[in-house]
Amino acid sequence: MLHIVKDSTPSLRSRCKEVPLPLSKENQELIDEMLRYLLSTQDPDFRKKHPGTREGVGLAAPQVGHNVRMLVISYPRYNANGEIDGKTEYQLVNPKITTTSVRKAYLDAGEGCLSVDEEHPGHVIRHFKITVEAFDAKSHQNIVITARGYDAIVLQHEIDHLDGILFYDRIDKVHPDKTIPGAYVC
Repeated sequence: MLHIVKDSTPSLRSRCKEVPLPLSKENQELIDEMLRYLLSTQDPDFRKKHPGTREGVGLAAPQVGHNVRMLVISYPRYNANGEIDGKTEYQLVNPKITTTSVRKAYLDAGEGCLSVDEEHPGHVIRHFKITVEAFDAKSHQNIVITARGYDAIVLQHEIDHLDGILFYDRIDKVHPDKTIPGAYVC
């Protein structure tokens, strides 16, 4: 089982290396194991058997001790009636944000992270809409993702890990709960 690296570990502050393509067997196994681990954190029975494990929606390779540009994301999608209507799930290699919106977005309750045990209250101001280009380790092809709102926030959080940035680095130290007029608030 993978081990989550905590934010006190210096390697989490390093920019990650590009992953050579095509994916090596080792890198494919790593990103597959990352997705399996992330999915297990979403299982209440797993969390009961492994106290201290928190539920996650994303995981970047540096969080499990590998400073390479890979990440996984998985969480349910909901329809207008609040019912689960599918799943958002990615296994991205060398993701790069190519466009961003002027409009901002943030989670009203703030962000959390599997690598951060301490609470860091405040708004993490991010772009409402982004375009990401990456290699998809599931389909084994290059893809382009256009993400808005929560989807964009999650992608930006995980891509930040690949650049050695933690969510609380983006909280305004003087006005942590400041709001942005016109921002999308989740």
